[in-house]
Amino acid sequence: MSLRKSFQRGDHLIWLTGSALAACLLMIAGLVAVILTNGLGFFWPSPLTRVVLKDGTSFLGEIVNREPIPNPGHDDHLEKHRLQLKVGNRDLLGFDFKWIDEADITGREQPKGVVLVERREYGQLLGTPTVLKQGDAVVAEGPEAIGRALPALLKQAARDRAAVSRIEKDEIGAINYRIEQARLRKQPVDPALEQQYQTKQEELARVMEGASRTSVTFRAEGGAEKELRALDIYRVYAANELGWGQRLGIYLSRLWNFVADDPRESNTEGGIFPAIFGTVMMVFIMSLIVVPLGVRAALYLREYAKQGPMVRLVRIAVNNLAGVPSIVFGVFGLGFFVYFMGGSIDRLFFSDALPTPTYGTGGILWASLTLALLTVPVVIVASEEALAAVPRSMREASLAMGATKFQTILRVVLPAAAPGILTGLILAMARGAGEVAPLMLTGVVKLAPDLPLDGWFPFFHFDRKFMHLGFHIYDVGFQSPNVEAAKPMVYTTTIFLLMIVVALNFTAIVVRNRLRRKYQTSAF
Repeated sequence: MSLRKSFQRGDHLIWLTGSALAACLLMIAGLVAVILTNGLGFFWPSPLTRVVLKDGTSFLGEIVNREPIPNPGHDDHLEKHRLQLKVGNRDLLGFDFKWIDEADITGREQPKGVVLVERREYGQLLGTPTVLKQGDAVVAEGPEAIGRALPALLKQAARDRAAVSRIEKDEIGAINYRIEQARLRKQPVDPALEQQYQTKQEELARVMEGASRTSVTFRAEGGAEKELRALDIYRVYAANELGWGQRLGIYLSRLWNFVADDPRESNTEGGIFPAIFGTVMMVFIMSLIVVPLGVRAALYLREYAKQGPMVRLVRIAVNNLAGVPSIVFGVFGLGFFVYFMGGSIDRLFFSDALPTPTYGTGGILWASLTLALLTVPVVIVASEEALAAVPRSMREASLAMGATKFQTILRVVLPAAAPGILTGLILAMARGAGEVAPLMLTGVVKLAPDLPLDGWFPFFHFDRKFMHLGFHIYDVGFQSPNVEAAKPMVYTTTIFLLMIVVALNFTAIVVRNRLRRKYQTSAF
């Protein structure tokens, strides 16, 4: 009898839904754990292992993976193992990673004196420093002498790179911008600008020449030597001689560089700062567009429109729009925003620049507008529900006090519905930040040399293309020429995309909760 009553009360359904919720939470936690483990572990400086094979050859590198060797139909199926060694030295060996059967290994060791070099091109270099030169003069020889000189050398190299970047991007870039503006206005270029440009080019050549005089030669495993300019060296450390404190320092430094630097080496090295900046700026622009548009549409449907078949049809259309594939919005954005609106703007205001398009090509403004259209159904539905939840008595009390309908909506209804409207914004930001397909057609690129926001008037350059974390994940994971080297970057970029979405949502949730407490009513 008690079992029948339990079924009648629906206790089994409660347990079923609770179990489903627990399973979903466990899957989400497992997914996040996998991403964190594979992503954050990438920055930890691992020791370098030298393996010697039966034929006498040897390889030096980081052991990044160990897996069983499949051999179906035989007794040793999945019993033997092989190691994946990250050997670096791609310019010397032609590959970054090498699989080695454990059965072929005759010896392993972690030799002293070998260093890992993070450089501008070709990934990591593993080897032993042999000669430090200043021009043609030998300054130091041997690992110990060079090791003592390296800290000061790397600091000077960082200063040289900053000076080169400042001259190229800021000073020469500003001159080029003024020359381009004069060209667009069909005015003669000021000879003083041309002289400044020539002076800065000479200054840049002097800095590059001075920075390129210092070089370090490394001997890789196998005897091959590689000479590197100090300007191209970002970090050097003896991987087998580090304490835990030193490893932690290198880990934090790598993590910070990943956040703050620009990408290099086909996005498989360097940082993701332009992608982080582009993602956040695009979400903010999208939010500034989608909230007024969605709230106004919801206000009209709920407060002004005469309820009937037409309004019901509009609501059905809005709900259906939420299920349209995102790539369809991308095609619409490309045709309407980029080609039609952007092309019209170019013909009216930037005709001097044609046939080079200004707004008639992909940019962050068109991408934000496309995502605003993609997410506006979510905001409309959430805003309408929030407006419907405001008690009718509040409206009647405001009207009874002599307020107009507009004043009632502006000062009573909207503040009370603000928490629900922010819920729609949270959902819109979460979806917009993770979309990639529409952006590929409306403005996102693999590498953007200039940010959409800088110190040059008009400061906000909505016509510029931009980088996005979602597209960066796609590009690194599926378009990279070096898949194995790019794999950790996929996880690390995913971590920061999740962090940005959580941070934006958390901020909106805090504001929503404060508004909810402020305008607490019986409907909430």
